[in-house]
Parts: sequence; C-alpha cells; structure tokens
Amino acid sequence: MKIWVPMDSAAKALGAEEVVAAIRAEALRRGVEIEIARNGSRGMIWLEPLVEVETPAGRMAFGPMTPEDVSALFEDGHEKALGLTDELDWMKRQTRLTFARCGITDPFSLEQYEALGGLVGLRRALGMTGEQITDEVKLSGLRGRGGAGFPTGIKWDTVRMAHADRKYIVCNADEGDSGTFADRMIMEGDPFCLIEGMTIAGIGCGATKGFVYTRSEYPDAVAVMRRAIEIARAAGVLGPDVLGSGKAFELEVRVGAGAYVCGEETSLLNSLEGKRGVVRAKPPLPALEGAFGKPTVVNNVISLATVPVIFEKGAEFYANFGLGRSKGTIPLQIAGNVRHGGLFETAFGMKLGQIVEDLGGGTASGRAVKAVQVGGPLGAYLVTDQFDTPFGYEEFDGEGALIGHAGLVVFDDTADMLGMARFAMEFCAVESCGKCTPCRIGAVRGVETLDRIAAGDAEAVPLLTDLCETMKDGSLCALGGFTPYPVMSALRLFPEEFGAVREAAE
Repeated sequence: MKIWVPMDSAAKALGAEEVVAAIRAEALRRGVEIEIARNGSRGMIWLEPLVEVETPAGRMAFGPMTPEDVSALFEDGHEKALGLTDELDWMKRQTRLTFARCGITDPFSLEQYEALGGLVGLRRALGMTGEQITDEVKLSGLRGRGGAGFPTGIKWDTVRMAHADRKYIVCNADEGDSGTFADRMIMEGDPFCLIEGMTIAGIGCGATKGFVYTRSEYPDAVAVMRRAIEIARAAGVLGPDVLGSGKAFELEVRVGAGAYVCGEETSLLNSLEGKRGVVRAKPPLPALEGAFGKPTVVNNVISLATVPVIFEKGAEFYANFGLGRSKGTIPLQIAGNVRHGGLFETAFGMKLGQIVEDLGGGTASGRAVKAVQVGGPLGAYLVTDQFDTPFGYEEFDGEGALIGHAGLVVFDDTADMLGMARFAMEFCAVESCGKCTPCRIGAVRGVETLDRIAAGDAEAVPLLTDLCETMKDGSLCALGGFTPYPVMSALRLFPEEFGAVREAAE
C-alpha cells in the first residue's frame, strides 16, 4: 500500500506530519505493510493535508485529513474520499505546464523527474548555440512572472551579448507578496524543474554560476533546494561537465533576512553580495552590471521553472497558449476570504470574475465580494464591475491594475478600505530601504494623511492624491512607485469611506 502525503509547508502547517505519524501507527497496529511517499502540494490548499492512495485505477484523494480520519483509510467507504485526484474538477480544468509534476513526484527523485519529461529540455539546449537558446525563449513569448512582465528572451540576449569574464544567473525567490506561494510550491515540490531552467539559462547566456536567493521565512524551501542541488550535482546535472557536454554550471542557495524590498532586483543583488539591501540607481542595468559587477540575468522562480517545458515541447507550443502579448500559462494564487484557496495554472485570458466566483467559490464568509487585490500589497483593488477583465498584462494595465506575481486576495463587504489604504502606506514605510525621499518620507506622510482623513478631515484627500502622484513618479523602485496603486484604487472605488465625493476621488 503506497500512500502519498505532501511535505509542502502549507500541508505541514495544516497537520501533515501528524497525519503521517498516525498512518504509520495505524499500519503497525493492523500489521499492514505500507510505503509513505512525500510529494509537493497539488495546490488545493483547502483540502490539505491531501492524502493520496495508489490504486490500479490511479491515485485516490482523501482530504482534508486529520489523524482521527486515518483508521478509515485502511477500510472501504471513507467519508473524506474525493475520487481520483486527476479527475477532480480543480485538476481537470487546469493547463499544467510549469506545475506539471508538482504534487505528483517525490521532490528528491531525479528518476521520477526524468520519467515525466525532466531534463529533455536541457539535453536539447545543450545541442544549441547560445543565440539559438535565447531565440527560442523570445519565440515562446515568455515574460517575467515576478511582476514586471519584461520579455525574458530579451533579458537573456542582453546578458549573452555582454562581454565579461564571468556572468551570473540569479533566481529571485524572495516571494514576499501577500497571497503568493507559487515560488515556494515549486521549490518544495519540483526543485529539479528550477535547477534545469537555471542551467538552460546559464548555458544560453554563457554563465557558469547561479544563485537562488530566497528568504529566511522559507526554511523548508531552502532545505529542499539545497538537497536537490546536491542530488543534481552528484548526477552530473550540475558541475564542471553538465550531462557530459563539457559545459559548466554551478548553483548555490543564498538566504536573505526577509526584507520585502529585496524582491526588487537591485536590492536583491546588494543583499546577495553581503551588502545592505538598498535599491541601486539604474543605469547600469543588472544585465550589464549585476551581481559582483558582472552581467547578470535576474528572473523569478516561475519564469525560470517554465523554461524546461518550453525547450521540451518547443517555443511555438508554449506561445499557442494565452491572450495577446500575454503568452503561455500563469499560476493563479487564490487567497484571502475565499472558499477554495490554492494554486490554479491556466492560460492567460480567464476573466477575473470566473477566477474569484467559479474557481475560488466566492467568499469563505458567504458574504458578497467587495474587492479583489491582485499583485500583492502594492496591487490595485478591483471590484465586481471589473470582473469581466481578462487576466492579461495589457488588459489589467488598462484597468489601472497590475498582475504582479498573480496573487489574488479576496475581501468581502465588511472590509475597511480606508484601513486597507493605510495598511499599504504603513507597509511601505516599514519596508522602505530608505534610499529615496519619495518612498522613505512619502509613506510616513501618507499614514499621517490617512489618519487625518479617518479623523474626519476630508480636505486632506487632495493632499493624499498629490502625495501619491509624487511617490509614483519620483520613487527609485516599485515599492514607493506602486504603493499608490492600492491607495488610489481604494479611494477611487470607495470614496465614501474616505469622506470624499466620487468626483473628487476621480
């Protein structure tokens, strides 16, 4: 009897280790021989811990499991039996490319990884020139999944053509946005995918060293990545002779202290070098002078983890998914006050309302949806009138919003939008690196101004608007520059909560 139990952080937080202990104890009591395999999460967080039992028909899902539910697992008719995992509606409706193996394989089994298409892309890339590799990424239409949406192939090509004695690939795994967990799920559930993507990037750009920069709040992801790198190195996937090609690429995990601003690429590079995590002025761009002053690709986890499937199945295959200039798939991370929170990978283009009401099942409280914040704590709020907006970079930009890292946080009609606007300003004040005045001082003044408005001083609303314009136009990086998005969208959509008339807010 083979039983799969996730070792994903979300599953652990919901009791997965206690369930494993109960399964072992129950099997011992019954004298049943079992094999417990550990996997990543399938992404249905509301069903975690999701236990799967292998059967001739496929893996049967049971969840959410508790230690008290375990004894019935060895009998027929379990009340928490959900059916075949792959046949569950949530799974059947997805287009899983980046997350194709997540939740299916043992994160430490290179053999299982290869059995499901792993390393096919790397082997293909090793037979290509650097220019052919970067052209393939350009043709795929892949854009940065960390938030900026910059074409990945153009960034790679800039580094490839730069002249230097050393180049670097840096994975931005500093996942600090509220409601986001896709990076963590990949690192904990399918680490070889990220390793393969970074190695292809290194071969294509002429880089021989890569860094995975993540945060101290992700201890499980750090441990999994480090062990997976050791396994890959021992198998010849990493090292001085990648898969016998004569080409070298090495990887290292570096851990930051959890500063939100270190998700910005230049602050990340400073922290990576052991310096204080503050924003660098641009130019020069990191692609020309990045880590240790050398040309550097800085890409998000999901961007790099998507590269293997592009090289396995071809750029045109990947580019056939999506909407307009938003090519491929996007891992939606649905969170907040929602019934079905989790990760759902689909092609760009799904309407926001379908994501919230259909996939997410509406609010967990059963009350009406008031607003959805997309793109983390710096993302704008959208309301039900905007639910027909397709999920795409340009489409969201047309609504004055950002896709960001594709995290969606749902709020019901009890949410205090003035309080949420204040939270955005306070968050910026706390997390600011302090380098530029609009962010460092503006966020503090923003909190003070919102407190004035909360106290009944509606005349401070124009001041808030002016302050947000200054922060948006004058800040060195997106922390100060994007903080106005949640503030101004809350003011524009809910002016009555700020004591303002709608015309003034607009």
